[in-house]
Amino acid sequence: MKTIKSNIENEIEIKNSKFITKIYKTGKEEIFNILEKIKKEHPKATHYCYAYNSKNYKKSSDDNEPTGTAGKPILNVLEKEKLENVLVVIIRYFGGIKLGAGGLIRAYTKATTEALKKAIYQEVQEAYKVRIQFPYSEEKNINYLIQEKNILKKEFQENIIYECIIEKDKINNLSTYNYEILEDTITEKDS
Repeated sequence: MKTIKSNIENEIEIKNSKFITKIYKTGKEEIFNILEKIKKEHPKATHYCYAYNSKNYKKSSDDNEPTGTAGKPILNVLEKEKLENVLVVIIRYFGGIKLGAGGLIRAYTKATTEALKKAIYQEVQEAYKVRIQFPYSEEKNINYLIQEKNILKKEFQENIIYECIIEKDKINNLSTYNYEILEDTITEKDS
């Protein structure tokens, strides 16, 4: 699995229609905010078609293009490329020439593929978000097991409590500690 390192923008023209592709590395909770921002930036666009792909959530929209001609082709590219936590929004300005269903599918596929040529990728791996509780005497060991960048929250009470991200293949390292898995997630691998 992989994701993009940074956001991308690309523009192509097909039969007088302009297709502006914006690709975001984001979580599903940001989809609506990003779409609203794009609609304000491009108020005269004809369509705002999109697809989002993550391990546990997929969403796509044709935004009044014929059913299955925009969102699904975008999502198909994301799935084929095995991209996670990626949102593709394609803003279309209609150029006066109808493309037909096949032409639209090819256009949205091409707009996505062309934009992804600009991408710099980063590998991701499956992980867990966990809460782990341990005595102060174990702090050095835990800090060794869990990199600082993966610690989301620290609480210092009778024991230390971390909320953190740990790769699935390293979860067994925590077996001697009191921990609870909060959710499945993905994490970026160092390049």
